[in-house]
Amino acid sequence: MASAEDQAAAAALLGGDPAAFDALLSTLMSSSNADRSAAEAAFHRLRASHPEPLALRLASSLASPATPAELRAMAGVLLRKVLSPTPSSDASANNATPPPPLWPQLSPAGQSALKAHLLSALQSDPPKPIAKKVCDAVSELAALLLPENAWAELLPFLFRAASGPEAPNLQESALLIFARLADYIAESLLDHLMTIHNLLAAALAHPTSPDVRIAALGAAVNIVQCLPTNADRDKMQDLLPAMMRALTDCLNSGQEASAQEALELLVELAGSEPRFLRRQIADVVGAMLQVAEASQLEDGTRHLAVEFVITLAEARERAPGMMRRLPQFVGRLFAVLMQMLLDVEDDPSWHSAETEDEDAGEGNNYGVAQECLDRLAIAIGGNAIVPIASELLPQYLSAPEWQKHHAALITLAQIAEGCAKVMLKNLEQVVSMILNGFQHPHPRVRWAAINAIGQLSTDLGPDLQVHYHQKVLPALANAMDDFQNPRVQAHAASAILNFSENCTPEILTPYLDGIVNKLLVLLQNGKQMVQEGALTALASVADSSQEHFKKYYDAVMPYLKAILMNATDKSNRMLRAKSMECISLVGMAVGKDKFRDDARQVMEVLMALQGTPMETDDPITSYMLQAWARLCKCLGQDFLPYMSVVMPPLLQSAQLKPDVTITSAESDDEIESDDDSIETITLGDKRIGIRTSVLEEKATACNMLCCYADELKEGFFPWIDQVAPTLVPLLKFYFHEEVRRAAVAAMPELLRSAKLAVEKGQAQGRDESYVKQLSDYIIPALVEALHKEPETEMCSSMLDSLNECMQLSGRLLDETQVRAISDEIKNVIIASATRKRERTERTKAEDFDADEGELLKEENEQEEEVFDQVSECLGTLIKTFKASFLPFFDELSVYITPMLGKDKTPEERRIAICIFDDVAEQCRESALKYYDTYLPFLLEAANDENSDVRQAAVYGVGVCAEFGGHVFRPLVGEALSKLNNVIRHPEARHPDNIMAYDNAVSALGKICQFHRDGIDATQPGLVACL
Repeated sequence: MASAEDQAAAAALLGGDPAAFDALLSTLMSSSNADRSAAEAAFHRLRASHPEPLALRLASSLASPATPAELRAMAGVLLRKVLSPTPSSDASANNATPPPPLWPQLSPAGQSALKAHLLSALQSDPPKPIAKKVCDAVSELAALLLPENAWAELLPFLFRAASGPEAPNLQESALLIFARLADYIAESLLDHLMTIHNLLAAALAHPTSPDVRIAALGAAVNIVQCLPTNADRDKMQDLLPAMMRALTDCLNSGQEASAQEALELLVELAGSEPRFLRRQIADVVGAMLQVAEASQLEDGTRHLAVEFVITLAEARERAPGMMRRLPQFVGRLFAVLMQMLLDVEDDPSWHSAETEDEDAGEGNNYGVAQECLDRLAIAIGGNAIVPIASELLPQYLSAPEWQKHHAALITLAQIAEGCAKVMLKNLEQVVSMILNGFQHPHPRVRWAAINAIGQLSTDLGPDLQVHYHQKVLPALANAMDDFQNPRVQAHAASAILNFSENCTPEILTPYLDGIVNKLLVLLQNGKQMVQEGALTALASVADSSQEHFKKYYDAVMPYLKAILMNATDKSNRMLRAKSMECISLVGMAVGKDKFRDDARQVMEVLMALQGTPMETDDPITSYMLQAWARLCKCLGQDFLPYMSVVMPPLLQSAQLKPDVTITSAESDDEIESDDDSIETITLGDKRIGIRTSVLEEKATACNMLCCYADELKEGFFPWIDQVAPTLVPLLKFYFHEEVRRAAVAAMPELLRSAKLAVEKGQAQGRDESYVKQLSDYIIPALVEALHKEPETEMCSSMLDSLNECMQLSGRLLDETQVRAISDEIKNVIIASATRKRERTERTKAEDFDADEGELLKEENEQEEEVFDQVSECLGTLIKTFKASFLPFFDELSVYITPMLGKDKTPEERRIAICIFDDVAEQCRESALKYYDTYLPFLLEAANDENSDVRQAAVYGVGVCAEFGGHVFRPLVGEALSKLNNVIRHPEARHPDNIMAYDNAVSALGKICQFHRDGIDATQPGLVACL
């Protein structure tokens, strides 16, 4: 019950005179925290004690022209919040219990009055910002009521308002509400589709108001997205020219802000319903390219037009191959993007290289063009992009301006990932184009050439390294001598890193003398950027050349230790961090005998550092976590004494909570993203902002925990009780894939550590029941995580991890767990089959082409990896439980036998045969009941053209001969002739076929051993075969 004092305060605020309530609204916007908090508390008390008068007062403040504009807007925001059925993020962030929704607390009379207030507020022609707030409140309430048919007068009102060109502001408001409600009323709109079509057609052509035209475009885009079938969407198809006209009219009359709104809406349509655009695709894309090419327009407008075309190119799942049908448009877009790369000028701070600022001198267009070239190449593929690039790049490279050379080299780097397969066929041309750039007089062009080599080392490796090391490495070494241009030197060192990552020690070793000596010179350079580049390159070269690096150790290590000991200034943080990385990688490369003495000194420094407080953004934290783990890998069990220093901060980093802000996707509260470290994703109607630096530190820490468990085995036992509860919940950490991956990989390592410690008597008195307890914690968690995992590749890793855990647990698994695992395997097979079916649907699209087929094949190969892991898991269960697993196998068999069909890939057939081989071998006579189903497939597959399928099949024939007794006997003749074909095949002993050949000989031996009396010696060829 509210106190008498509260009642009096409420009466004053909600009484006849609005001044007191206006004062409360005003204080809610106050810049003084104390005043604002007091006003918020008063508002919450009103909400709890007088919900109906509060709602009606907010509505009348919003509707009343007498209320000052900023207070009307505030009343609108608050009204929307109190009507919303979902609590706002501030309530959930403070863990406060959100107040109950307000609407159900109103009396029927109060509800009717509130609806009437809102509709009359719309009709009173309020100023634009206020009208938007009224629309928000109406939409919020309508979303709640329309599904229940509880606001009968709203749709007729909206239809009337949206058709009335004589009141453009009201018409605009009605269209905005239609757009917001499309999701909720799609079903009820279907009956009025033609009315809506005609109303939108009229509004899109409004004679005087661009705002009405844009609002109509928004409503059209949202309604098209919400319609359930293509047939319904086709009824709206002829609105498209008018939708495009709404855009061009804004541009022609110089209203670029409205044009940008229109473009954003069309980009959304391109992403969600690209096929809606297909019939008029040439006109639509042509119009967008005209906008992108129009240099007199604002950059932002042109960027949105580019974004539209790229979004269409990326819409592979919904409209595969559609943009590749328009090569002339892809060519025009490519030309626009290369032109945009020219937006770069000389900047003194680029040359002085005092700061990291690599993009000094780059204009707005430059960054957009870079990102879009990369996306375009990945979406369209090399077959379409390389011919276009081959035409444009030589023109740019023969021009006098340095900017054009720079643009050409940047383009090559950006398209390499998407065009890798095709570029590998023209590698000679590509490499010579880039190496010419190393000779260019302008340092920014040389930088871009080095950049391209670095990128191609990653995207076109290891082919680039194998065939062109003799050209590339000397060129990079020369670039490291460019003392006039420290930024070029530093970048050359970084490119050495990319090159050596994809490189074998044999290729690298002949160049080591020259490279290491140059890097040592750079380490003594005054510019920090150059020193950092040199450290990273040394680390990578050591890592790639392994024991070949020993001969440089004595020359290199003193410099590295000197940096570690002396770079203590805040400005040197990154330098010091990289010295840790370099020392630990060099130590791992040369091995513990060579590194032992220095390792002790280095670990003393790290221990001292560990004890000093650090700022949250200090890079040393994450580098130190990784350095400790490498030192552990290098020193093995000798590292155990340091674990008590290393583990507490590592656990702290692994337990970091993600820094997440959640707002409504519709709301105007932009997430504070002034720094680059916040990434935003939109999920449904929520916008989520995540601070990425926290996630990266967490991922590093989880990876390191996995490393320690893997390296120290039973020595890790004392930490299991802290590490398992930290990592197991992270199997479902969906904010960051790397964190999940590390948690998944760590599960078997933790179990192995516990099992070994118990077996070796190093488990502090614990026995096998401890291993069972850990296994009972880990395995169900893995099964549950697998059930919810969205990424196919991660499903494979989880199955792999589950399989290892089952092998370690053996018969500690109980029947409930086997049941859960078996059910989950069933789910995995069904989900995978569904994904493949959806892909097959994509092949029926009008524009499906060979490039799409190639991508589809790659996606399906991931499914085969999943099946492979499924068969490994089943193999483990069959080997562990033998015949007692068969009731579970019977349930799964209906999913496995279809994989033997001729229509399945060789890999699927092989996996299904392997599963049966395991059953026959492990379950012996209990497995005889399956022979009728599986043996005919086995005998047919024994002569399959795929050698892996043959190998699995003839292996199975041998197993059935050994254990099949009377069930196998009638098939001896057929089996012999199949084995004969394998053994006497002219290519039988080719390396690809030798395994199948060996298995066939073994199977033949088993038939002779177990079925001698069933052999018909008159069978042609048999004696020769024997």
